[in-house]
Amino acid sequence: MDIAVPKEIKAEEKRVAITPAGVAALLAHGHRVFVERGAGEGSGLGDARYEAAGAAICADADETWARGQLVLKVKEPVGPEIARLRPDLVLFTYMHLAASEELTRRMLDSGVTGFAYETLQLDDGSLPLLAPMSEVAGRLSVQVGAWCLQHQNGGRGVLLSGASGVRPGKVVILGAGIAGTSACQVAVGIGAEVSILDVNPTRLRYVHDILGGHVTTVMSNRANVEEEALEADLVIGSVLIPGARAPKLLSRQVVAGMRKGAALVDISIDQGGTAETSRPTTHDDPIYLDEGVVHYCVTNMPGMVPHTSTHALTNVTLGYALQLADLGTDGALEESAPLRRALNVRAGRIVHSAVAEAFPALAFRKS
Repeated sequence: MDIAVPKEIKAEEKRVAITPAGVAALLAHGHRVFVERGAGEGSGLGDARYEAAGAAICADADETWARGQLVLKVKEPVGPEIARLRPDLVLFTYMHLAASEELTRRMLDSGVTGFAYETLQLDDGSLPLLAPMSEVAGRLSVQVGAWCLQHQNGGRGVLLSGASGVRPGKVVILGAGIAGTSACQVAVGIGAEVSILDVNPTRLRYVHDILGGHVTTVMSNRANVEEEALEADLVIGSVLIPGARAPKLLSRQVVAGMRKGAALVDISIDQGGTAETSRPTTHDDPIYLDEGVVHYCVTNMPGMVPHTSTHALTNVTLGYALQLADLGTDGALEESAPLRRALNVRAGRIVHSAVAEAFPALAFRKS
C-alpha cells in the first residue's frame, strides 16, 4: 500500500505522524511511504533521516496527499487539507468530530474513510492511542496553569508551590483519567494543594493510592464541582467521553464566581471543553480573560513538545497503521475490534455512535 505522511499545517503544530523508525517498519512489510518535505523538522526529524529509512520525499502537500492510499496525520484536516479528501482515501488521525459539525459535514461530503485515534478502544475500555498524548497534556497542564497564574498574564500572582510561611496554591482537577492523573502527579510533586474529582470511585482510589494519600479525592457531582472550583487557584478540565462532546461541568455562573485571576486549563477543549466559557485557542495566542478568569484552551497542547510527542505517538499508532496497510480497510475491520471502534465515517455516512448522537441530522442523511 502507498502511505502518505503530510506536514501538519494546524497553527503551531510541529508533530509528525510517524518517525523514521516507523517508516522502516512499514517498508519492511512491503509498503511504500511518501513523506512531505519538512514534515518532521519541528520534531527534530530531518528529511535525510526519512530518506535513510527508505521514504520518498515529496515536494509539497498536493503531491503527498495524491500519492497516498492511506494518509497518516496527527491532527484533524484543516483548511486546504479538507479539499484533498476523496472517496478512495483512508485517513488515520485525531479527528474529534463531535466537536465540529462543519468538519464532520465536509468529511461526509468527501466520501473519505476516517479512522480516529481518539475512539480506538480496547475491550477493557482503554484508549491506547489517546493515552500518551493525554499523559503529555496532563503534565503540561500544571506547567501552563502556573504560567497563567502569573500577574503579567492576568493571573492572581500565586505560586502553586507556595513559599516558606505561605500557603501553596490550590489545584482542582476535573476527571481522573490519564490526563487528570498525570496532572495530579505533577501538581502534588510541586507541592500544590490538590483535589481531583471523578464519577468513578475506583479511579479515585487508584489516584489516592499511587500518590500516597497526598491528594484529596472527591466524588464528582454538581455541588462538589462548584464548591471545589470556587476555592481553586487553578482548575484543570480533563473529562473525556470517547468520541462524544465533553460535558459542560462549569457553567458561566460558576466561572464568574471563581477567584478573580484564577486560571482554567481546559484539556478537553478538543472535544468541546468542560466550561461554558471555553473556546479553542492556539499556541500563538493561548490565553484570554473571561469572567475574570484566565482561560488556556489550546486544542493541541502536546504540540508544544513535538519531539517527545511524536515518538510517543508512533509507539502506539504504528501497529494499527500496519494492520490497515497489510490487510486493507475491510480486512482490518474484520480482524480488529479496536479499529472497528476507531472508524468514524465511511462512504458519506457516520458510523460511530457518539458522533451520530452529536449530529443526528447528519447521521440520518442519505449518502
